[in-house]
Amino acid sequence: MNLPIQQLDAADVADREQFRNAVLAGLGTRPKAIPARFLYDARGSALFDAICELPEYYLTRTETAILAANAAEISRNAGPHCTLIEFGSGSSVKSRLLLDAMPTLNAYVPIDISREHLDGTVARLRSDYPALRVEAVCADYMTLEHLPDTINGARRIGFFPGSTIGNLTPEEATSFLRRVRRLLGDGGALILGVDLKKDSRRLHDAYNDAAGITAQFTLNLLRRMNRELDGSFDLAAFAHEAFYNPSESRIEIYLRSLLNQTVSVSGRRLAFEKGELVHTEYSYKYDSASLAALAARGGFAVDRTWTDAEGLFAVAWLKASA
Repeated sequence: MNLPIQQLDAADVADREQFRNAVLAGLGTRPKAIPARFLYDARGSALFDAICELPEYYLTRTETAILAANAAEISRNAGPHCTLIEFGSGSSVKSRLLLDAMPTLNAYVPIDISREHLDGTVARLRSDYPALRVEAVCADYMTLEHLPDTINGARRIGFFPGSTIGNLTPEEATSFLRRVRRLLGDGGALILGVDLKKDSRRLHDAYNDAAGITAQFTLNLLRRMNRELDGSFDLAAFAHEAFYNPSESRIEIYLRSLLNQTVSVSGRRLAFEKGELVHTEYSYKYDSASLAALAARGGFAVDRTWTDAEGLFAVAWLKASA
């Protein structure tokens, strides 16, 4: 049985008013910053899917290969009749590797903030997996307090791929894991994708692709503000900027103003200096020690880790700690 997508209004950051409040607050401070989750409207989600296909962006194909090679073992770890819950499901492409390896799955619960993107994903899943119970939730997984009551009773296995954990600061990542720990319960586990520390040039190239798709993705945030918040941003007056900060073990991504300018957003005029940065995203990189420490702070223990031959990426099985 497939139930309709559930709307959790209190946590739905796709709501225009929440977007407006975050934008005005973020652009009214110094340094300016807008939370990364607002990058993922329908167009932003589609652009990110395109980024995942870029030759420089090793993360997706490497993680996909790890999941494909180890899906059967992951399924055995999960056990029969469990519920798979994906935090930030996007197109659910990687999820299919697990769905195919879990024939007795009780239900699949994709959670995503983009309703339009989620609608399309769920329609495809229900067509391709007619026997699978899909209970989608349109919500912000960073503030999610409850899962659908209809999945109660089955063991809960979380899925957080794509190194999305790296987009969170250490404090945010800890808070997120603690929330996930509560949602999954004492018998739960989390399948976590983590990008590993590596050569800085390879990291730089992954976020500054030659085709400029990542730049389009970042600039789409301005396009979204123009469309939803009556903004007056000239996209040609801003540039995407990304670099690796080795002291913090993270990629930092910004919008850079190319000139002194004043822009209107929701009726408010905001000044930008030439060269001024608007922070949009971090991508933290981990090693085994920092991953274990993060898991422990979040109420989990690293039980197993699968990596590729080059050691670029890791998929970890985190058990809920007592």
